[in-house]
Amino acid sequence: MGCSTCSTIGTDGAVAGCQSNGGCLTGGCNKLNVFDWLSNMDLPSFDPYNVVEIRFKNGRKDFFKNSQSISLTTGDAVVVDVPNGHHIGLVSLQGELVRLQMKKYGVKNDEALRSIYRLASPKDLEKFEKVQNRESATLFRTREIIMDLKLEMKLTDVEYQADNSKATFFYSADDRVDFRELIKLLAAEFKIRVEMRQISLRQEAGRLGGIGSCGRELCCSTWLSDFKSVTTQAARYQNLSLNPSKLSGQCGRLKCCLNYELETYIEALGDIPEVETPLLTGKGPAKLQKTDIFRKIMWFGYDDESTWFPLDVARVNHVLALNKEGKKPATLQEDVLEEQGAERTSINSDLVAMDKKYTKNKAKRKKKKRRGHGNNPNRPSTNEQRNK
Repeated sequence: MGCSTCSTIGTDGAVAGCQSNGGCLTGGCNKLNVFDWLSNMDLPSFDPYNVVEIRFKNGRKDFFKNSQSISLTTGDAVVVDVPNGHHIGLVSLQGELVRLQMKKYGVKNDEALRSIYRLASPKDLEKFEKVQNRESATLFRTREIIMDLKLEMKLTDVEYQADNSKATFFYSADDRVDFRELIKLLAAEFKIRVEMRQISLRQEAGRLGGIGSCGRELCCSTWLSDFKSVTTQAARYQNLSLNPSKLSGQCGRLKCCLNYELETYIEALGDIPEVETPLLTGKGPAKLQKTDIFRKIMWFGYDDESTWFPLDVARVNHVLALNKEGKKPATLQEDVLEEQGAERTSINSDLVAMDKKYTKNKAKRKKKKRRGHGNNPNRPSTNEQRNK
C-alpha cells in the first residue's frame, strides 16, 4: 500500500504505492530514497557439494565424502576412513571446485568414495605427531636393509598411517624389483603392515622439494600435479641450445617448464618459412644464422663475412620465390638483378667520366686567370703591399 503523500497513481486513479521498495517520487516512504532491485527475486538455493578434497603428506590428495555434513574450513585437520584403519589429513578444497576436480581426474561420486569421520581432536593430533617421529628413523634403517639385500632401488620417503598400523614406502627404480624379502624384514622389525609404492623421478623431486634454476620453488612440489612427457623437440621449437645440463631439472629429466610456452611458439612458427638451403644472391649464398620467432625477423650471413643481415618474413619469402624462378637478387636487401646491376654500373661510369671532364676544364680556367693577373703591370708588388 502507498502512503498518503505518494504521487504514484495507477490507471484507475488509486494510489499504487511503492510496495515497500522505497521508490516514491516524493521520498516520503523512505528518507534514504533507495530502490531495492532484488525485492522480487528469490534467494538461490544453496546445496553445498558433499565431497571434500583432503591433502596428506607431501601434497598427496584424495577425495572423501562429508556424509555427516560437518562444518569444515580449508586447513582443518580431519580423521578420514582408509583401508583397515583411519588417517589424518587437512582440508584443501571444498565446494563446487571439488566437483570440477573430480570431473578433471575422472573420479565418480559413488559408494567407492570413503567418508570423513570427524574433526581431529588435540589427542588425535598428539598421537599423530608421535607416529610421524618414527618416519626418519624408519627411513634410515630401511635404506640399510636395502643395501644389505643389494636391491637396485632408491628409497625416497616413508609415510606412517595415523593409527600406527601401516607404513607406505615410496621408492624409485629403473627396472622391476623383487622386494618380497624386504617386506618380510620390515614387517618383522617395525611390527606394521608394509606397502611399497613406486614413483617416478619427477614425483620423487616433488616429494623432496628444492629450488629451481629460476630461483623459485620447484613447480612439482608446489602446484604441478600432472606430469606430461617432455621431449627435446620442445627445446628445438623454442630455439634453445640442446645442452643437457641446462635443460634438465633436479630430477634428471627435461624441465617441465619447457611445455609451458610450447603452444605459443608453435603458433608463431606457422608464419615463418622453412629455409632448408641458403638464399642465393649475386653476392653469394647466404645462410640462416638466427630467427626471432615473435618479432618475425630472420638473420642471414655470408661465409666470407661476419656481419648478419636481418630480414623480415615477407622479404625472405620474396627471395625464396626469386630463387625458385632461377633468379638471384643482387643482395639480400636489394631486388636489382645481376644484369640490371651491370647496366647501372656502366651508366654510372659515364657520369663519372663527364664529371671528371668538367672538373678538368674548371681547373684550366682558374690557372689561366691566375697567369693573366700575374702579367698586369699596374699590379703593385709584394714589397709595396707590405709597406702599405
